Amino acid sequence: MSDQLQELYQEVILDHNRRPRNFRLIAGGVTQEGYNPLCGDRVLVSMNIEDGIVRDVAFEGQGCAIAKASASLMTEALKGLTVAEAQERFAQFQSMVTSAHDEPPADLGKLSVLAGVREFPTRVKCASLAWHAAKAVLDGAPAAPVSTE
Repeated sequence: MSDQLQELYQEVILDHNRRPRNFRLIAGGVTQEGYNPLCGDRVLVSMNIEDGIVRDVAFEGQGCAIAKASASLMTEALKGLTVAEAQERFAQFQSMVTSAHDEPPADLGKLSVLAGVREFPTRVKCASLAWHAAKAVLDGAPAAPVSTE
């Protein structure tokens, strides 16, 4: 990856960390907690799903810049998708951040800024925390906290 592209990716991550999008809970939404015991990141993902479509998705919580940026980007990526499409986007994202270093990462638009975390296994958990909480909501899983362990 070129230095310019890497710098742009870092800027996007820092922007979403400083000014996270959809940083709130949705009144009446389904909420799922996610917790990363390795570093202490904690997130609440909240969704409003109507007629099989993710009408709104938001989050609250605290964590490192990667965890917050990933949650912020996730809210933008999932809003408006069907439940099946959102589950597929989770699978694509998970594949991107866990693929082998010699494989080119999938092009997932803005989400591609997080492809570099696959170089740092402990950061994969930070980047995927909100995604696992969102998947639990999409799957209708019980409200017990989702963990990265």
